[in-house]
Amino acid sequence: MAKAVRFYETGSPDVMRYEDIEVGEPAPDEVRVRHVAVGLNYADTYFRDGTYPIPLPNGIGVEAAGVVVATGTNVSNVAVGDRVTYTGFINTLGAYCTERLVPAAPLIKLPDTISFETAAAMTMRGLTSAYLMRRIYDFKAGDSILLHAAAGGVGLIVSQWAKLLGLTVIGTVSTDAKAEVALAHGCDHVINYSHEDVAARVRELTDGVGVNVVFDSVGRDTFEASLNSLRRRGLMVCVGTASGTIPPFDPQLLAMKGSLYLTRPALADYIADPAEKAALAGELFDHVGSGRIRIEINQHYALEDAVQAHRDLEARKTTGSSIFII
Repeated sequence: MAKAVRFYETGSPDVMRYEDIEVGEPAPDEVRVRHVAVGLNYADTYFRDGTYPIPLPNGIGVEAAGVVVATGTNVSNVAVGDRVTYTGFINTLGAYCTERLVPAAPLIKLPDTISFETAAAMTMRGLTSAYLMRRIYDFKAGDSILLHAAAGGVGLIVSQWAKLLGLTVIGTVSTDAKAEVALAHGCDHVINYSHEDVAARVRELTDGVGVNVVFDSVGRDTFEASLNSLRRRGLMVCVGTASGTIPPFDPQLLAMKGSLYLTRPALADYIADPAEKAALAGELFDHVGSGRIRIEINQHYALEDAVQAHRDLEARKTTGSSIFII
């Protein structure tokens, strides 16, 4: 009997249940995948707490890696026995399970250089990092970025990728221990926002100019400091709301702070085109497979421990990537 984590109401981590499920046979455009490892992402908490509304009851999780064990009649992109990984949004929701049916379209074949565990730890984070580094802004060597949550899963990948592009990386963290992690993975400077003024420190580090781009996954608590850290005509990239959603504001504020740009991108829109997804995945796999980018899996959980995993994630006790081992 397959197992899955499901929830019947939104709320705290305690709403999740670990239970038996029937999987069934794939429809014409589906595959059946036996999971080896499942990714834990902050976005999962948004489904669970209702930030991202979905019909209930439902499964949880949008990223996993495993082996194809059956295919529908119309499937041509993968075959039985293929090692695959996937991520997405609504179309892949329900990844916290041992085995499942999933649409074939999101599946990405894994090269031999990438393990299941690494894939589960980096497919969403890695593809997010890929579009942030390669699609959001035309970076040039010498440009600077402010990277919030620099010791997190996306943060560690972005900082390493940024150094490959010759960028100066200023990271923010909440503890001295996380500062050490961030520095070890490419950050040139680290700001501990627990006791430092982020914007003032950024201005100091950039001779008063500010950074070209801010990547802000924190949201409400860091929004003002992020805007104040940008140079004239800089770009604010809102990539998450870990501290809560950003309150409404008058766009005139962007003009007053230097004709700033602001975007709120979503991974789904950067992997919707199969060719673009393949290009981003190929570049990611090449960097990771060659060792130019290291994927740090610092937390391992059993699937039945999903409640504790979410508690740890929301308490900001984690660094790097976290995965469930099946």
